[in-house]
Amino acid sequence: MLDACHAAVDYGYPWAGVIADFKFHGDPGWAAALAGLLRATPGAESALDAADRVLPVPLARARLRERGFNQAALLAQRLAAHKTDKHLLLRLRDTQAQSSLPRRERLRNLQGAFAVEPLRAADLAGQRIVLIDDVLTTGATLDAAAQALRAAGAAHITALVLARTPAR
Repeated sequence: MLDACHAAVDYGYPWAGVIADFKFHGDPGWAAALAGLLRATPGAESALDAADRVLPVPLARARLRERGFNQAALLAQRLAAHKTDKHLLLRLRDTQAQSSLPRRERLRNLQGAFAVEPLRAADLAGQRIVLIDDVLTTGATLDAAAQALRAAGAAHITALVLARTPAR
């Protein structure tokens, strides 16, 4: 469902540790440097320039309470604050952490997990969207989010991610 996806780095040394510090160890101070890395990724700047909206992948409520911040939202704000909308794409339910699941279960885990804010869904008709997330493994999260955006009429969806795990 994505039209394009750009990843800044491979998910390996030293990036796996940096992202873990950013995401799991309460260190949102990494946001500026990581957003700069993401912006320097080939294709990222043109995708951000062409976007009507930049949407961070929303976290499950429990994970947001636990961390105190959404790492994708911090990146989105640093990349394009004037285009970022943290409340348009919704996470409908808490899901099991994707990192703990094999591929088949990752896909099933996120079915129906995302929706567009119903009173604003018409705002997406014909729009170019950039979805922001931290790590791409199977693509299940981005695909589930893109399905909700397409259903609302988004015309073009590009994902920007910090890191991509090696293809399996």
